[in-house]
Amino acid sequence: MILGKASPEDMNLHPMKYKWAYDLYNQAVRNTWFPHEIALGEDLNDWKSMTEDERHAVKFLMAFFNPAELIVNRSLALGVYPYLKSPECHLYLAKQMFEEANHCVSFEYVLETFPFDRETIFNLHLDTPSMKVKEDYINRYLRRMTEETLDIETVEGKKDFVRNLVATNVVMEGIWFYSGFMVALSFRQRNQLRNFGSMINWVLRDESLHLKFGINLIHTILEENPDLLTHEFAEEIKNIVVEGVDLEVAYNNDLFPKGILGLNADYVNQYVKYVTDRRLEELGLQKHYNATNPAKWMSAATDVYELVNFFETQNTSYEVDARGHSKEKPPTE
Repeated sequence: MILGKASPEDMNLHPMKYKWAYDLYNQAVRNTWFPHEIALGEDLNDWKSMTEDERHAVKFLMAFFNPAELIVNRSLALGVYPYLKSPECHLYLAKQMFEEANHCVSFEYVLETFPFDRETIFNLHLDTPSMKVKEDYINRYLRRMTEETLDIETVEGKKDFVRNLVATNVVMEGIWFYSGFMVALSFRQRNQLRNFGSMINWVLRDESLHLKFGINLIHTILEENPDLLTHEFAEEIKNIVVEGVDLEVAYNNDLFPKGILGLNADYVNQYVKYVTDRRLEELGLQKHYNATNPAKWMSAATDVYELVNFFETQNTSYEVDARGHSKEKPPTE
């Protein structure tokens, strides 16, 4: 069983039971990158010519993402890692926690480079109701992961673990983060903030693996615990996701109070609902919104069934092999 308190007998990597976790760990190692590899000087020139509404969107994203990565890291360390027996899962989670820290430092690098009023951005998540309510939502599950000890041997404890994982992995990382990624990358679509866009691509590549791990983990838990497979629990999981989407819709209305060239709240929210339908299908549930994808250029990143192909088609991707040698990948269209 993948869930449970790890014991000395669980410390051997072989025989390996959950090879998918080990494979994801090895892919994550190959994806390793560092923020200062990306020079943001050219983006500063773009910043000077951007409108106030465009600048507002970038600042709003930074205000959310900067603390969000640390929130995910804490949820993994205190709410996921302690309840898994699998050493291969522990390997992957250790790498994921490094990546979340690296993402936090990456956004810190952006905040240090651009002419932002840092104090304003740091406090924006406290002063903006639509952002604060998203944090309240995630903190509801985070507190249960960090301030309470789940009885992971019971059905209710296992349900709580899955509920928490859906909120933090599927909703926060798999929907909210993807919404922000699409907005950030839309600037590069218009030939703005191209280097910042490269950084977001690398973050997105990491988050695609995080999502894949979380979805695989949920399916493994459900396969090993068929008593969790009830209509009532499935409906509850769906409602957790839909609640998160409602909060994201309100947040995007504040992100784009007027809209900018080629992008507004309705466009982003349609994309959010499209991504949500994909996540629900990944969980084995029915679509809720039946939304079409308005951002066809983001389809490779949102198609969770083609994540492996996604790694092979990014213009800014490179990998590092197990011996630490970088392997540059030629751009592909």
